[in-house]
Amino acid sequence: MSKIAETELYAPIKAWLEARGFEVKAEVGAADVVAVKAGEDPVIIELKTGFSLTLLQQAVARQAVTDAVYVAVPRWKGRTGWKAFSGNIGLCKRLGLGVLSVRLSDGAVEAHCDPLPFKPRKSKRRKARLLKDFSRLEGDPNVGGTQGAKVTVYRQDAEKCARFLNEFGASKGRDVVKGTGVEKATTMMRDNHYGWFEKVEKGVYMLSEAGVSAVAMLVR
Repeated sequence: MSKIAETELYAPIKAWLEARGFEVKAEVGAADVVAVKAGEDPVIIELKTGFSLTLLQQAVARQAVTDAVYVAVPRWKGRTGWKAFSGNIGLCKRLGLGVLSVRLSDGAVEAHCDPLPFKPRKSKRRKARLLKDFSRLEGDPNVGGTQGAKVTVYRQDAEKCARFLNEFGASKGRDVVKGTGVEKATTMMRDNHYGWFEKVEKGVYMLSEAGVSAVAMLVR
């Protein structure tokens, strides 16, 4: 499969803009594409064969000329491609950039967002959850930037349940809740995310072999 060239994006983008009443020229100054319509600010489009830091830097630099700046890239392929593409749309919205995609098979151009001032919407629910997790996380068990395994509030609660069962043996969920302060202890032992617990009977749990080994590691 031949490699896509940026120049393959130009004709579809030019046709799309001309259909909207713009006069279009390529490689004007530092801009890849400039489109002009009487009475309106110029539109600048930066072309790339994929999203990159360089593309975003170039597009942001063009905002010194006009607020109407777009980036244009080939249309994504597959679910994974769409996931990455949609994430980049969100980033471009934050930067006040518009996003165009070009389907090279037929030259179809799609506008995914226009260059508008970004006003972030804050989530009170997410903020409350973040602060709750912060207050419940005991100590500072992780290193910032940790990749892979990390100590979470959930894990710390599971460890409390495991230690309780290790000390007192098979126990009812409500006793584990009372003894550890973990409100969702019964649900946690039932879900058994780490494989540490075994159900003895309804509402009663004990440590599995994996749980015994985990507790032994914790007390070292």
